[in-house]
Amino acid sequence: MTTYSPSPRPTFDRPVAIPYSGVTRHLWGDQESGEVADWIYVSSDQIHQLVFGLGPGGVFRHSEGFRTVFAADEIYYVLSGTMMLSNPESGEVHRVTVGEAAFFRRDTWHHAWNAGTDALRVIELFAPPPSQGTSGAYARTRPNLTEFRYGRDDLLGRWPMATAEARAEQTMTIVRNADLLWRLEGHERQIPVGILCSTEHLTVGKIRLLPGQHTEPHVHGGDESLYVLEGTVNLRVLGHPSPNWFELEPKDGGYIPQGTTHQYYNMTGEPTEFIFGVAPSYLGPGGEG
Repeated sequence: MTTYSPSPRPTFDRPVAIPYSGVTRHLWGDQESGEVADWIYVSSDQIHQLVFGLGPGGVFRHSEGFRTVFAADEIYYVLSGTMMLSNPESGEVHRVTVGEAAFFRRDTWHHAWNAGTDALRVIELFAPPPSQGTSGAYARTRPNLTEFRYGRDDLLGRWPMATAEARAEQTMTIVRNADLLWRLEGHERQIPVGILCSTEHLTVGKIRLLPGQHTEPHVHGGDESLYVLEGTVNLRVLGHPSPNWFELEPKDGGYIPQGTTHQYYNMTGEPTEFIFGVAPSYLGPGGEG
């Protein structure tokens, strides 16, 4: 039996690029819970970002030592493969595919399966982060869930008539492209920003830059982490000594401390897209994003 130990918490004291080759690797879980490969990008005092992976047929549930119920807002964004995600306490089950996300709040039990033939890779953003006692330490204070439900038997015989009832009782929200909250950010050259979730603890969104586009200088009221989905993005940091210009490729990440003014550039001939998280507050001084 594997003894629980906290996941690594890579932290940085200044803006940095986080190349995929240098990301902290970790194996979470035990034989009962299932084992999950983690690529942990950053775990600051305000935000936690990782990618987890399951091979075909892979699953994680939970065990006495490795419980999956936390005091944080979480979002899972599927990078590759197909994920089945369940709240085993309520019996709620969702299917999440590439480019879709699942959002849930604190005290939500969760189990996940790789439901396809490809490797499942999911980016997870989590706040308040483990450094605030919200992950394993908190989970061990909760009564362990020993009976699992993987379906809503009470809805059988009433579907789809009970759709509204089921949605009202959901503990997890699936966010697809049609569900994004769109913003145009910038004063002179507005850039579309699609928000997947935004709470008092965590805001997560996507930005797509066309060739030659760049954002205006901006600052957030929290730490920011990012992950490149497509293309090449350059990060410019203002008011910091060199290095203050970073080039990020797909699977690379980055970290920008709270209050740091920065810009994103696409200097290539192809579009670039990245996902970001900011915690706790998205808006900076004066209400700018």
